[in-house]
Amino acid sequence: MPGVDWMSGRPSAPEDDAVVGRVMDSIGAVVGGANKTQTVEDGEIPYGGMLTVPVYLMTHSHHEPIERDGVRYTFVVDDIGLAVESAKQAAGDEWVSLLGGSISRQCLLLGLVDELHLDIAPVLLGSGISLFAGLGQHIELERLETSAFASETHLRYRVIT
Repeated sequence: MPGVDWMSGRPSAPEDDAVVGRVMDSIGAVVGGANKTQTVEDGEIPYGGMLTVPVYLMTHSHHEPIERDGVRYTFVVDDIGLAVESAKQAAGDEWVSLLGGSISRQCLLLGLVDELHLDIAPVLLGSGISLFAGLGQHIELERLETSAFASETHLRYRVIT
């Protein structure tokens, strides 16, 4: 099931909404992947438009930044370290969110990840991009927070370096 449409309209509990709200309030920038400008042109807005923070999209070819719906999309060619550093500067004291399995794996392997936040919905998709498949490296985690409510399980881990 490609895309993230399956996430919309799922039942949620107020406690789940509170956890997600705290996370959303803490994000100051996003790093994700893009196929040229396809992500923006196809309307794939990070977090469904819940955030209006700078977005840095990894790509293999140069493209000028795009401003859409109050969000500035900056394209970074083949340098994920630069994308993360730019996002950190834009985010200030807030978090940088990494979107996508490939982006997350690359950042984990480069030691650019401090924490993992996993929100698990009770659905098995059966296909798609695995978050950690092919990581090829053992990475220790320290549990910081776990909560489970009626509709989701929320996990927060510190990456041990």
